[in-house]
Amino acid sequence: MRKPVLWQVAAATLATGAAVYALTRKRYPELRTVPHVDLHRYAGRWYEIARLPQRFEKDCTHVTAEYRPLADGRIEVHNTCHKDSVYGPAETVRGLARVVDAKTNAKLKVQFQWPFEGDYWILALDEDYRFALVGTPDRKGLWILSREPQLSHPTRQNLTELARQNGFAVEKLIYTQQPEE
Repeated sequence: MRKPVLWQVAAATLATGAAVYALTRKRYPELRTVPHVDLHRYAGRWYEIARLPQRFEKDCTHVTAEYRPLADGRIEVHNTCHKDSVYGPAETVRGLARVVDAKTNAKLKVQFQWPFEGDYWILALDEDYRFALVGTPDRKGLWILSREPQLSHPTRQNLTELARQNGFAVEKLIYTQQPEE
């Protein structure tokens, strides 16, 4: 008699746990990416204009990312950050990105340290590839990128508003110090 009771208790416990998890899990609307990214046009240097706080970017200024398509379809990623000031010592990290949505090329996985990968979704992209909004589906990562070290205030505000509408905590954005040209 004990076995059926034990299974009933176990099943009830699992069901209760699943229900609590479902109620407490944060739900986000579907995060849409741009319809298509030409990875060769996306390649090159991007300046970080703003970001949500990331432990790996603590105290970073003058942050840049460079992307280079490889023959095997992956993308080489080279990120640079300067500590303490735009002219402070530079820290660099290299990684690889792979496309996970070949239909759009807008969803990628980036790996800087094996076996860990992070999402990199291109949410907005200027038709001339001058600026971009990149985020993660869990809404914890967000970056505003530009081909130039500075981005016009109206464009920055439009990208910030788009991020807000998509559930990102834009009030926590850190605006990255870049050198004046």
